[in-house]
Amino acid sequence: MKANVAQLPRLDRVISCLQQSIDAGGSLPDLDALAAIAHYSPFHFHRVYRALTGETIGRTVQRLRVVKALQRLAHSDASVTEIALLAGYDTPQALARVLRDTVDASASELRMDPQRMANSIEQLSRPLPLAEQTAPLSVEVITLEPFEVVALRAQGAFDDLDAVFGELFGWAAEQGLIEQLQQLIGMPQGDHRELPTEELQFDCALAFSADLPALPASLQRQVLGGGRMARLRHVGSYALLEDATDQLLRDWLPGSGHALRDAPLHYHFLDDPEDVPEAILRADIYVPLAAG
Repeated sequence: MKANVAQLPRLDRVISCLQQSIDAGGSLPDLDALAAIAHYSPFHFHRVYRALTGETIGRTVQRLRVVKALQRLAHSDASVTEIALLAGYDTPQALARVLRDTVDASASELRMDPQRMANSIEQLSRPLPLAEQTAPLSVEVITLEPFEVVALRAQGAFDDLDAVFGELFGWAAEQGLIEQLQQLIGMPQGDHRELPTEELQFDCALAFSADLPALPASLQRQVLGGGRMARLRHVGSYALLEDATDQLLRDWLPGSGHALRDAPLHYHFLDDPEDVPEAILRADIYVPLAAG
């Protein structure tokens, strides 16, 4: 985690801005404004923030609101209803649920136990510590030539992506393109660890060595690659690709001398989960880097 020291003041500015907005009871800055405060690209800000802090912006806001509510409970005689509203909760019941989930106590129990209150405030005043990286990541910096893919957007559970790839394979078989299939590609449009299933989008894609025919309306041509990329080989469950991407952004990028480029990352799936045990599935993670 030593490589991240230079990044921390940038994220501290984001957290301080959120804290000030919560204290003032005003609206929260949007992601573009927070990215500008941290001097990160809006394209990758939410992903870098989670990788370096271990929590989403939403989780940070929730944590800071609870801290503010606890501080008011500890140092004022205001009612729980008043404190809940000042902290940004619609009802005292909403605050009660959050307190039960985060510190397993009610407002009255905490007020009767000052030490427990102090411990809870201290615990929630900072993100949970990140696990130390036990071995250096083997990241390659390569130049990737642009290539075209046929993509189909999936919406729903991450575990249901096989059905979407099956639909793509069916189309390729109808077009006689199976023998020209070169790559299976995935392009996450959000993080399946933090989004509700109904909001999760993921582009499933195939790359071919042959010219493509006209596509039906449900399929899209997209061009990927083109430029410098950080490539990390992930071995294990494909559901853990986001965790591996976090490691690249947290443990390799800050000390690498590279910066991110405003372009989507993608995964190159090397194995079929139906044929290869989950523990040894392979996929390459490609993260776009700015020209050096």
